[in-house]
Amino acid sequence: MKIERVDDKTVKCFLSNEELEEYDIDYKDFVLRSEKAKEIVKEIIEQAEEEVGYKPPQFAFDLQIMMLPEQGLVLTFSEKEPFEGKEGEQIVEYLKQMRNVLMQAKEKLGNAAGSLAHGKKQFADNMSQQGQAVASNEKPDYAIFSFNSLSSVMEYATAMPATLRVQSSLYKLGNTFYLYLKKSGASYERYSRACVQALEFGELYAADESHLLLLREHGECLIEDRALKKLRLS
Repeated sequence: MKIERVDDKTVKCFLSNEELEEYDIDYKDFVLRSEKAKEIVKEIIEQAEEEVGYKPPQFAFDLQIMMLPEQGLVLTFSEKEPFEGKEGEQIVEYLKQMRNVLMQAKEKLGNAAGSLAHGKKQFADNMSQQGQAVASNEKPDYAIFSFNSLSSVMEYATAMPATLRVQSSLYKLGNTFYLYLKKSGASYERYSRACVQALEFGELYAADESHLLLLREHGECLIEDRALKKLRLS
């Protein structure tokens, strides 16, 4: 087990195939957060404290997993800022507010969508200028979430119920992955919970379908339909 300090809040741990075999553990255990994986994570954190002076986060940490073919895997621990829960109606309200801001940005952009970078800048400018928007009465039924890695998307997909009836597509632009979620046949409660849980693995990128058009134009569509089902690890 080799541990490397990246910065004050981040450490990496390399586990060789031999060590994985010794621990009788594999990639899926970490993704599904099995009891064996929790024990190994605890051991890694204790060793990181001793070897590199790592201080465990006060609230929670993000765990990223990267497979190294024929070598093993790398676990990256980074501190996660506390997230005040927005469950049920709260996340719907949050998405509605985001949608209003984006709709106003879209009106200013007019028919010329421009590049994705320009669209993102316009969104940021509007958020800065307007703060929270007044929520509309209509419940949004779509959102786009960004993820730093494919493994994060796969972890999220695995955490979702297999019976969740949402429409999902996966895109990639640069080094970032974008997951489009549309309510489809799911109830608003289940769709809202899915959005809440997505924030544990990634970030809300947009709540407006105009950004989906930008992704289609400038990004690469990796999975056009039923992305969550196809990305599940079990």
